[in-house]
Amino acid sequence: MTVSDNIDDNTPNDYDDGCSNDSGKVLIPDSDDGFSFRKLWAFTGPGLLLCIAYMDPGNIEADLQSGVKAKYKILWVLLGSTILGLVMQRLSLRLGVVTGQHLAEMCYLQYPPLPRLFLWVMMEVAIIGSDMQEVIGTAIALYLLSNRLIPLWLGVVITIVDSFMFLLLDKYGLRKVELFFLTLVGVMVVTFGYEFLEAMPEGGELVKGLVYPWCEDCDSSVSLQAIGIIGSTIMPHNLYLHSGLVKSRAVDRSKAKKVKEANSYFFWECFVGLTMSLTINTIIVAVFAHGLYQKTNVDVANICLGSEIPYSNVFPNNTEVVELNIYKSGIFLGCQYGLLAMYIWGVGVLAAGEGTTMTGCYAGQLAMEGFLHLRWSRWKRVLFTRSFAIVPTFFIAYFSTIGDLNGLNDLLNAVMSIQIPFATLPLVAFTSNPRLMGQFVNGMTSKIVTSLVSAVVIAINVYFVSSAWLEVAMQDYRLLAFLILYSLLYFTMCTYLVLHMMANMSTSDSVLYRLLLHDATWKNKNIDLWIPHDTKD
Repeated sequence: MTVSDNIDDNTPNDYDDGCSNDSGKVLIPDSDDGFSFRKLWAFTGPGLLLCIAYMDPGNIEADLQSGVKAKYKILWVLLGSTILGLVMQRLSLRLGVVTGQHLAEMCYLQYPPLPRLFLWVMMEVAIIGSDMQEVIGTAIALYLLSNRLIPLWLGVVITIVDSFMFLLLDKYGLRKVELFFLTLVGVMVVTFGYEFLEAMPEGGELVKGLVYPWCEDCDSSVSLQAIGIIGSTIMPHNLYLHSGLVKSRAVDRSKAKKVKEANSYFFWECFVGLTMSLTINTIIVAVFAHGLYQKTNVDVANICLGSEIPYSNVFPNNTEVVELNIYKSGIFLGCQYGLLAMYIWGVGVLAAGEGTTMTGCYAGQLAMEGFLHLRWSRWKRVLFTRSFAIVPTFFIAYFSTIGDLNGLNDLLNAVMSIQIPFATLPLVAFTSNPRLMGQFVNGMTSKIVTSLVSAVVIAINVYFVSSAWLEVAMQDYRLLAFLILYSLLYFTMCTYLVLHMMANMSTSDSVLYRLLLHDATWKNKNIDLWIPHDTKD
C-alpha cells in the first residue's frame, strides 16, 4: 500500500490491535476506557516518520553550524521552530483525519488550475531541495565510514538504490515499515547520545540558550544561521506528508467521538516524536558548541596532530574560524574523542539520511497524486518524483569535492524557507473552514496564532533571504531581473492565498466567499459530507 491510498473511511470501528484490514490500514482497538496505551500504540507511526523528517542531514548540518557560530545563543530559535512546527503539524493531522483528504488533495479540490500548478511546483522545489540534502548527507556518511573508498557520486547511487529497496518493506505491511523507522530513530538516539556523553557540554549554558530569547553580540551571519534553522525545521512538505500519513489508520469518520479520539492520539504521538527530534537536534548543537565555538582551523589541526584519524589534514593550518560540514565534523569528533566517535557519528548521519530519503519519497508521491490527481503504478510514481532530485544531485556529487559543498546546505535551507507560506496558508485556510471541518474547525485563538505564525515566517524569510540574494543579484542584471519577476509572482501568490484563507474563514454570503469559493470542487461535489454524521444539523 501507499500512504495516500483512498478507501471508504466510514467503516465500523470494531478493530483488533496490531492488525490491518483488507485495505492495509491499521486497525484501532474499540474501547471506551479512556486513555489506552494499546490505542496509542495503534496510532503510533506517522509521528515516527515525521520525527525522522525533522532530523535530516540538512537539519544536522544547520545544528552543528549553529553551535560553531553562536554556541548556545540561538538554541531558543530551534525550540521555537519546533513548537511552531508542532502547532502546524497539529493542523495537518486534523485535516487528514477529519476530511479524509490530505493537504495536496484538498488543494486540488479548492484552488483553480493556475494556483494549484504553482503550489505543486513550489512543493516539488522544496522536496528536491530536501532530497538533495538527504542524499548528499547519506553519501557523505558513506564516504566517511569507508575512509574515502566510496566517492560521493557512488554514495549517491547507493543511497538511491537502497532507498528503493527499503521501500519494498511495504510488501510486508505498514507496521513493518514503521518498525524500521523506529529502529532508525533508536540508532540516532544511541549514536548522537554517545557523542553528547563524550563531550559533556555545559548544562547551565545549554538550558539558558533554550529559554533566553536573545542573541548578544551576534552578527548577520548568525541571523542567517537562525533563518536556516527555521527553514530546516519547519519544512513545508512535511505538512503535506503528515496529512497523508494519518490516513493509514482506519478511523470511523462517521462518528465525531472517534474522530476526536484520533486527533488526540495523533497529536500526542506527534508531540513525542517532535520532542525526540528537538532533543537530538539540541544534542548536536551542544556537542559542537562545546568543542568548536570560536575555534580556528589551526586549533582543530593541532587537536588532530598525532591522532589515529585518517585524512585529519582537512583543516588547513590558518587562523580563520573553522567552517564545518558533516564530513569535517566527523573528522573533528575522531580527533577529539577517538576513532570510534568518528564512526559512530557516521552511522548516526547514515541513519538520518536513509530515513529521510524514504520520507521524501512519500512526500513526493503525495504531492504528485494530490496536485495532479494522477494514479500511476507505485514504481512509476517513485521513479518520476525521485528523478527530479536524483539527476541534479548526482551531477553535483560527481563534479564536486567535499569542500565545494560547504555553502550548499545554507542555500537549500533558504530555498525551503521561502516555500513555507505555500504550505501554511492553505493549511490554515482549510482547517478554518467550518463547511469542511465541522465541529473540528479552528477556534478563534487557533486562527489568530496560526495566521500570525505564517505572517511572521513569511516576513522573516522574505527579508533575510531577499537581502542575501539581492547583494548577489546586483552583480548580474539577468539574475536581478529573474529575482524581480519571481518576487512579483511570489507576492501575488501569497496575496491570493491570504485572500483565499480569509474566504474560507468567512460566511457563505460574504464577498470573498462568493468571489473565490463559488466554484470550488469540494462544494460542487458535496465534499462537505466528509464531516462526521453526528456533527450535522
